[in-house]
Amino acid sequence: MATTRRADMFIDLDDDPREDGPRLGDERTTLVETLRCARLTLEMKCAGLDAEAMARRSAEPSTMSLLGLVRHLAEMERRTFREMMAGQDVPPLFCSDTDRDGDFDGAVPDARVVAQAWEAWRAEVDFATRLVDQAPSLDVTGEDPLNQHGSGGGAMSLREVLVGMIFEYARHMGHADLLRERIDGRIGQ
Repeated sequence: MATTRRADMFIDLDDDPREDGPRLGDERTTLVETLRCARLTLEMKCAGLDAEAMARRSAEPSTMSLLGLVRHLAEMERRTFREMMAGQDVPPLFCSDTDRDGDFDGAVPDARVVAQAWEAWRAEVDFATRLVDQAPSLDVTGEDPLNQHGSGGGAMSLREVLVGMIFEYARHMGHADLLRERIDGRIGQ
């Protein structure tokens, strides 16, 4: 019979900040709360790790690391909310034309790189949160001319953008689970 590994979990279930949100919200409330919980999960998966652990790669030849995920998700938040939804012309945070995977490639075990990644991620999350809060409805659209977000190269509603961002976090939280378990045995929650 398999044993339960609850001792390896991150926090007591009664203290989980993802458990305090609204339960009977409307569509906007539900989407915003789901994205908030996904973002909190990223922070939980990285909590208590030093720069070396944050930058530890999954397995050759992958460049994936928890630090790379933080940088990647900061980049995705920026592209989605600043560029597409707000129409801002801003440079990428970590990627470039010569290093399209700069978010992962530049994830090196340096405390300053880790701090910069979290600072960038938090700034992009704060911007996105304000944008969503101020949007008059989920029907507000942004343009995705390069089809970076699955629009087919056209407009996307804020509703679609929120679902897409939730999907982006969800697919990477599985990666984060495996990365964290490899680092210190802590399992998903």
